[in-house]
Amino acid sequence: MVRPSTLLALGALAAAVACAPVDNTATSSGPSAAPAATACTKDQLKLVNAGKLTIGTDKPAYEPWFKGDDPSNGQGFESAVAFAVAGELGFDRDQVQWNTVKFDTAFAPGAKQFDFDVNQVSITPDRAKAVDFSHGYYTVKQAVVALGDGKFAGAKTLAELKDAKIGVQVGTTSLDAVKSVVKPADDPNVYNDQVDAINALKNKQVDAIVVDLPTAFYVTAAQVEGSKIVGQFGATGGTPEEFGLVMEKGTQLKTCVDKAVDALKSKGELAKIEQQWLGSAAGAPELS
Repeated sequence: MVRPSTLLALGALAAAVACAPVDNTATSSGPSAAPAATACTKDQLKLVNAGKLTIGTDKPAYEPWFKGDDPSNGQGFESAVAFAVAGELGFDRDQVQWNTVKFDTAFAPGAKQFDFDVNQVSITPDRAKAVDFSHGYYTVKQAVVALGDGKFAGAKTLAELKDAKIGVQVGTTSLDAVKSVVKPADDPNVYNDQVDAINALKNKQVDAIVVDLPTAFYVTAAQVEGSKIVGQFGATGGTPEEFGLVMEKGTQLKTCVDKAVDALKSKGELAKIEQQWLGSAAGAPELS
């Protein structure tokens, strides 16, 4: 995310993962034929730099995805995920190196100077025409944002939001989530553009807004002074939006990275990493 300023960078990130509906009918792409079982051993992987796993991400690298603008420290959600995947592939920490890659360059067509890129990139069919994605490592959740001194800022459960006047953008997964999960007593205020919902919160025309969690981090950090993330929750129904590790189109590494991600899921490691870095510690507790 090499961009002119922190706010512009966060804005680009928020736009990239905005809560507009995403057709994820294909959540991964690449060669369909699995390589031989031994092809996933470290010494047989075809890497950008021999003996090293090269991981790309943008700079500055923002919290809670990274910490201290240093992807190599293993702290922050995506740094932790990247090193966990590296470990599954057989790489020690000192065998991992990081390259700076602009956000939109990561999923543009062409050869890549990384083995995989991790940068909150949502998996979409259009992007999958140009690059390969791993299986999803994070399912984007919805979040409730309110003013810190508002009536519903201290809500701990979805039930406590029943009487809230909620703002949300039309045609988004967030609107679906409000209707199917939050189920407020009054119909939500629906806006054509997300900025209109945000302005409604600023002007106290609504008690809270619902956006995807990555956008919520941006709203509270840069758009609405004095706002806070009340909590996050998972949506039900439909095809979820997922982040995937980005790889060069047609790479043989995809199958091995998929196996690594799947193993981390089955062992519960991804869930632990998510809770540590995107949960209460990041100011986004779960709303039950």
